[in-house]
Amino acid sequence: MRAVRLHGYHQPPVVEQVPEPTVKDPLDVVVRIGGAGVCRTDLHIIDGQWAAAMNVALPYTIGHENAGWVHEVGSAVTNVAVGDTVILHPTPTCGLCRACRAGQDMHCIRSAFPGLDRDGGMAELLLTSARACVKLAPSTRPRDVAALADAGITAYHAVRKAIPLLYPGTSCVVIGAGGLGHIGIQCLRALTATTVVVVDHNPDALDLASALGAHHTVLADSDTVGTLGPAVAAVTDLTGGGAEVVLDFVAEQGAENAGFAMTRPGGSYFVIGYGGTLTIPTLDVISTERNIIGNIVGTYNELAELMELAHAGLVTLHTKAYPLDAAPQALHDLEIGLVRGRAILVP
Repeated sequence: MRAVRLHGYHQPPVVEQVPEPTVKDPLDVVVRIGGAGVCRTDLHIIDGQWAAAMNVALPYTIGHENAGWVHEVGSAVTNVAVGDTVILHPTPTCGLCRACRAGQDMHCIRSAFPGLDRDGGMAELLLTSARACVKLAPSTRPRDVAALADAGITAYHAVRKAIPLLYPGTSCVVIGAGGLGHIGIQCLRALTATTVVVVDHNPDALDLASALGAHHTVLADSDTVGTLGPAVAAVTDLTGGGAEVVLDFVAEQGAENAGFAMTRPGGSYFVIGYGGTLTIPTLDVISTERNIIGNIVGTYNELAELMELAHAGLVTLHTKAYPLDAAPQALHDLEIGLVRGRAILVP
């Protein structure tokens, strides 16, 4: 089968032939991929930022946002059958550890992460587990929902945590209206009554944000994206001193420090994107009682909840499809900012 393989860090991956995965354990599931999302994490993987954390042996297949059809199942699988349409939680989990028992399965101590620590889904077939499979309506096109498997539940997870803070009369700033941010905007509009302010340095992204229901948009000067100084002033003015919640889907190139500055005293700054360094004097933390909250991928249940929003038409993905063989081009287009919404590889 064809797969997108990373042979060395700081090198573009290549599409090549590899053996097909097969079921080995009773709860294994092999999925024929119908859509694989292209994520900024893939760019960070290529740059070697995950090398020490994951210690994966190269070469391997990348891709951690996957949906498709069940191709083969292990002997103990009862929740899905061959032919079912499924979206896959990105981290197959054990179901037995304390985190799994508490419903925090993204912190499972025995979890795998296909696409980061083993072969992923930018391929024709992917080996996963029954616990990762969320069954979808047969009419669902996997390419239309694949990116909800990671980008979607990452954004949804952050919004869901912020809901108690976003009562009517509050403001929420969204930094970055790209692949994650455009999903976050829709989740905010579907689940809260907060005023949504979106900051981005791309006018097209802000147009998309407005179309998705953002109440205000702020254009960050692309020449000063590292500081976002004028944007901080504009947001402070719009929100009357800063937002109760800031959701930072960028968190690099200075956006992280600007995001904290956009947060009002007593407010909460949610870090969702990554790559930058947050530099804050501890006095500024205690004197303003601002909270800094980290966010990783959401839970299995949150993926199931998000799919309900998607089925209801309250969350939709804006995508650009590429054939699997064009994976290097899709990654390049994402890196230079040519992708609005999410790039999807279709085998």
